[in-house]
Amino acid sequence: MAPRANWKGFLRLSLVTCPVALYPATSDTEKVSFNQINRKTGHRIKYLKVDAETGDEVTSEDIVKGYKVDTDTYIEVTKDELDDIALDSTHTIEIDEFVPKADIDNRYLIRPYYLVPDGKVGHDAYAVIRETIRSMDKVAIGRVVLTNREHIIALEPLESGLMGTLLRYPYEVRSEKEYFDDIQDVKLTKDMLDLAKHIVEKKSGAFEPELFEDHYETALIDLINKKRSGMPITAKAAPKTGGNVINLMDALKKSLASEKEAAPAAKVAKETAKGKRPKKRVEGQREMLLPIAGKGGSTAKTATREATKDTSKKADKPVRAKKAG
Repeated sequence: MAPRANWKGFLRLSLVTCPVALYPATSDTEKVSFNQINRKTGHRIKYLKVDAETGDEVTSEDIVKGYKVDTDTYIEVTKDELDDIALDSTHTIEIDEFVPKADIDNRYLIRPYYLVPDGKVGHDAYAVIRETIRSMDKVAIGRVVLTNREHIIALEPLESGLMGTLLRYPYEVRSEKEYFDDIQDVKLTKDMLDLAKHIVEKKSGAFEPELFEDHYETALIDLINKKRSGMPITAKAAPKTGGNVINLMDALKKSLASEKEAAPAAKVAKETAKGKRPKKRVEGQREMLLPIAGKGGSTAKTATREATKDTSKKADKPVRAKKAG
């Protein structure tokens, strides 16, 4: 299924305008999720909206928005009143200024979106805006209205398109001073820093997010498949701790020695992972799909786990059946 646009409107730079659509660049829907169920009946829990004082259920038409001003005092705000103060320009991203990307503090970044031409017209205007931003090596700062709220959005070229990142307002970013003021000013020796740099060098490499593995997601899928197969679930042994660090220099030396020993194995594992990864990722597809059966044998969710075919054939692993149930 083609992705659905979160917003459609126009991108405007002075008198240059083109129709565009805004799509979320990230997704959490592929992660394993759970429902709350009644332990006694196995039925799903249903939530009702009830009056906090009387306990009576309240219908949707009787629910309005209220701003809390005191313990038991609320200012009621109706939908018509909210519509009256709605922003006029809800369908246009106005580019107000251009700034160096390095000037944007990472704390202001919220989430990325893809901004693409909407329809067959306006591609030339879209390209003019995109290439102008690219040639100036800057980020365009504009405004967009999503869910009745105005947001600041930073636009920058990404291959043949534009990526827009929502930005926080200053009042949403906390100052670091109240957290960092109590950090002690310690003096570090050159030997300590040199050892630490050696450890960093041993761990240095290129940023390759396709090699990242969500270990918790993998463990969740293993747990679910074991329970489906009726396999016993054994408690995991508590991880061993290294104990308290008494001598920082000794800890650095031991860390460097362990990194040297682990480097060859890590290199082999990385090269192996590179050989297994697909050349091109197809949206919505994964290397291995595991159907998670719901009640009555129907497939309630399809989860994903990266693994080799040989591993799935081993007797001590859960069986990955093609049909749920």
